[in-house]
Amino acid sequence: MFRVSQFMQELAAPTPVGPKRNPPGPVVIWNLIRRCNLTCRHCYSVSADIDFPGELSTAEVFGVMDDLKRFGVPVLILSGGEPLLRPDIFDIAHRARAEGFYTALSTNGTLMDAPHVARVAEVGFDYVGISLDGRRATHDRFRRKAGAFDASIDALRRCRDAGIKIGVRFTLTEANRDDLPWLLALTESEGIDKFYLSHLNYAGRGNVNRRHDAYLATTRRAMDLLFDTCWDRQSRGLAKEFVTGNNDADGVYFLLWVRRNLPHMEAHVRAKLAQWGGNSSGVNVANIDNIGDVHPDTYWWDYTLGNVRQRAFSEIWRDDSDPIMAGLKASPRSIKGRCGACAYFDVCGGNTRTRARSLTGDAWEEDPGCYLDDEEIGVAPERARLSVSPYSRRKAAAT
Repeated sequence: MFRVSQFMQELAAPTPVGPKRNPPGPVVIWNLIRRCNLTCRHCYSVSADIDFPGELSTAEVFGVMDDLKRFGVPVLILSGGEPLLRPDIFDIAHRARAEGFYTALSTNGTLMDAPHVARVAEVGFDYVGISLDGRRATHDRFRRKAGAFDASIDALRRCRDAGIKIGVRFTLTEANRDDLPWLLALTESEGIDKFYLSHLNYAGRGNVNRRHDAYLATTRRAMDLLFDTCWDRQSRGLAKEFVTGNNDADGVYFLLWVRRNLPHMEAHVRAKLAQWGGNSSGVNVANIDNIGDVHPDTYWWDYTLGNVRQRAFSEIWRDDSDPIMAGLKASPRSIKGRCGACAYFDVCGGNTRTRARSLTGDAWEEDPGCYLDDEEIGVAPERARLSVSPYSRRKAAAT
């Protein structure tokens, strides 16, 4: 995750550069249930409105939670499917809060009527993230359900009015790129605390629908708009959060934005970005799915490190005998192609390994989702680049 607003604050009020510090344990995104009342086009878990067998019981969840606490995990993001379809979701959330986890809820919002919001407020969730894909017509088309937009907007407003910290999650694709300016304006007019732009990752239905991923030039325009919007709001004293996910090249592109707009701050930001270090799948981010399988992050559902029914999460996560985990935890990682030759490798960390693996079968190939030019990253132009529609130079140049 790239915390745009945090780096914008560095421009306004620089802080000393220190060594990179990893948290004691990873942030854990926990897909407690696979069932969902929607069938979204970009769903990485390929959820559906059916019961999936073998899901962890309440007692098993509590046992895993105790291990996570002992291991030093600071954050639990309770997700799905749609987590509100799990009958014990509030029991789990109360337990998480009692154990001292920063506890977030990741939901589509369509089930968050007034009684649900009251229970969310009672738990004291630190954060609730609700997905929006754009305007009403766009959102309902992506979510494959008429009325989904209105229900999610109502949920955002109910949570806001109940004093719950809320955020909008938006997955950028070529099909909804034109809705981004409208959505950013909405977050200000509705008083929403956080905006999270997710780049499409090649997993689940997101892999099937990757032909709709944003073209390189589209991604650049979206990031320019996001950076400009974040800087404008910070300059006006609006303390809102902007973050991006699933494309660590965003950090490098932000440095180029600083070079254009505040060149005297480039050296400081460059050092701060290196301190951040880019992709942290398998290191500071982990995933547990609905049946207890552990993955390097939420987009690695086809690759399992172990199961919490057989081994404690803490043991699985420390086990570097797995070749993927060994490679992810290597510092620096050994990445091929443009990523390995990139002058900003220490900023990006080689970007998202699941896209490379999905395209080539090799997790250590270059990430085809990098939207930076060879010249911008200091790579010889004659170096061959992986190409997959829409990640082709020809299409990018024509956009």
